[in-house]
Amino acid sequence: MWLFNRKGSSGFSSSSTAEEVTHGVDASGLTAIVTGASSGIGTETARVLALRGVHVIMGVRNMAAGRDVKEAIVKEIPLAKIDAMELDLSSLASVRKFASDFNSSGHPLNLLINNAGIMAPPFMLSKDNMELQFATNYLGHFLLANLLLDTMKKTARESNREGRVINVSSELHRYPYPEGIRFDKINDQSGYKKFQAYGQSKLANVLHANELTRRFKVSGLLFDNRVAGST
Repeated sequence: MWLFNRKGSSGFSSSSTAEEVTHGVDASGLTAIVTGASSGIGTETARVLALRGVHVIMGVRNMAAGRDVKEAIVKEIPLAKIDAMELDLSSLASVRKFASDFNSSGHPLNLLINNAGIMAPPFMLSKDNMELQFATNYLGHFLLANLLLDTMKKTARESNREGRVINVSSELHRYPYPEGIRFDKINDQSGYKKFQAYGQSKLANVLHANELTRRFKVSGLLFDNRVAGST
């Protein structure tokens, strides 16, 4: 449709591919974590970043699927620098272990892409007894970013290259519950609406990125925090 082909101020449209957007970019020397990299947007993000020279760490819940994706990317891009690490965003213990393992690895971190998520399941609770969409899409990523910030700050200072946190959100962030984020009713099964609960979690992603930006501007740190769109 013409609407999706209409170019914006960047020169790209919503039908532009990741390869088109990054054409000519040499990102060698950068390290990125991509959550949910074993399928969909996450896989394509990991592939194109690797194509442009980024060392990609795939945070994946299913390590077998992660290994398959890694093998496929390396087959296409023999010089790709890509690794898979286990990460279940619905479990705060898993998030803490992933962050601890990464921070102790000595790797720098320039880019954190919070992409993993689930959309509109029946009401379920996470391993930490929180509504599953809010836990997976927002709480896990919020904790992950906080636990990795010191490494990102250190990398930014030493490299003089700004760090970047990208939260993959959705246009449905405009359509949460009528009151917005229902902080006092996150686990209210009786009032659960699966698409509004999804919108609630995506609104939280947007607010998280905005608050990170505000705090880093105040501190003068080299950071650029963004919200990327999805469905």
